[in-house]
Amino acid sequence: MKDFANASFPPETIGIMKQAMDGAVAALPHPVSSAKVQSIAESILRTAQAGETDPKTLERMALLELQLKAG
Repeated sequence: MKDFANASFPPETIGIMKQAMDGAVAALPHPVSSAKVQSIAESILRTAQAGETDPKTLERMALLELQLKAG
């Protein structure tokens, strides 16, 4: 992961990020590559670090970024 060495989140935010991660991965056709999982994780970390705490918004942002990278 890049640029997240000093990231710190409270437990409730970590739970929200996990929910977003699970939802985003579940929305993709299986099997999901490790590169896609890493891209989703980085997007969720970056968006949460910017202050977003809605799991559906984190999930949507990650999926949109993944779609843009593929296009």
